[in-house]
Amino acid sequence: MAKPGRLGIGIIGAGKVGAVLGAALRAAEHAVVGVSAVSDASLERAATLLPGVPVMAVEDIVERSELVILAVPDDALEGLVEGLAKLGAWQPGQLVAHTSGRFGVGVLRPVRVAGAIPLALHPAMTFTGMSLDLTRLPDCTFGVTADAAMLPIAQALVVEMGAEPVAIAEADRVLYHAALAHGSNHLVTLVAQASELLRTVGVEEPGRMLGPLLRATLENALASGESALTGPVARGDAGTVAAHTEALAEFDDGGSGDVLQAYRAMAEATARRAEARGLLKPAQAATVRDALETSEPEAGGSGTKRSGPQDPESPEGKP
Repeated sequence: MAKPGRLGIGIIGAGKVGAVLGAALRAAEHAVVGVSAVSDASLERAATLLPGVPVMAVEDIVERSELVILAVPDDALEGLVEGLAKLGAWQPGQLVAHTSGRFGVGVLRPVRVAGAIPLALHPAMTFTGMSLDLTRLPDCTFGVTADAAMLPIAQALVVEMGAEPVAIAEADRVLYHAALAHGSNHLVTLVAQASELLRTVGVEEPGRMLGPLLRATLENALASGESALTGPVARGDAGTVAAHTEALAEFDDGGSGDVLQAYRAMAEATARRAEARGLLKPAQAATVRDALETSEPEAGGSGTKRSGPQDPESPEGKP
C-alpha cells in the first residue's frame, strides 16, 4: 500500500540539485514520473540517481505531474515559467516548486495566475550531484517560502527529504541567499588563495596543513561567534599585519593579483567588527588600518619565494 498523499513528481533540470532532490522524494515513496536532461552529464546523473525514470520533454513533464520541481539556474527560471504559461502548461491545483535561493514565490506569478500553487524550496547545501548528497540531507536546512496557507505543504516536502525547513519571508530572499553565498562561495576562494600561498613557500599538501585549522576555526565560529576570533588583527598586532601586506604585495606582483585585495578587505572588516565589539580599542583598530595600506616590501623584508621551513606560529601560538 502506498502512503497517503503520494505525488507524481516531475523534475525539470537534472543538474546536481534536481536529480538529488528527485531521488530523495522518490525514497519517500513519491513517484517521479519524468525528468528533463539534455547534456551528457545530466543524462548520466538522471540514470544514476533516478534509474527507470523516463527522460521527457519539459511540457510533457508538466502535463503529467502533480508536483513540478524547477531545478534550473536562477537566470533561466523566470523565462522558463513564463514560457510554459504561454503554452498553457500550468494546471489548477498543481504544486510548482523552484530551488532558487534568490527568488521567493513572486517569480512564479504565472503559475499562480493559472491556479497552480507556487513554492520556493532552496537547500542550503552545496551539491556534488552524487548519491553522497542524499546522506547529507539530514544535516541540511531549506529556506522555504510560500503563501501562509501553503507553507505546511512546503515544510512537509522538506521534512520528507530528511531535511529541516526554515521559513524565509519573500522580501528577505535575496539577503538570505547573499548570506549563504558569502559564507560558502567565498570560503572556497579563501581556501584556494591560502593553498596557493602555501604552495609558493614549498608546502606540497596545503590541504593537510589547512584542514585541521579551518575545521576547528569553523566549529569554533559556529559555536561561539566572533568571540572565537584570534589572529593579528584581533590582537591589534599591526606589525604582523604590515608584514603580511608587504609579503602579499610582492606575491601578487607575480601571482594572480587578487590575494592582497581579499586580505585587505577581510582584515578591514575584521578590524571594524572587532572594534565594534570592544575587542580592539579605537587606537589599535586605526593602527591596523594604517598597516593594511602598506604595499611596498621593504628591502630585506619578507619575500614569498622562500622554500625553507617557516615559523608557523604567532607569539601566542595562534594564526
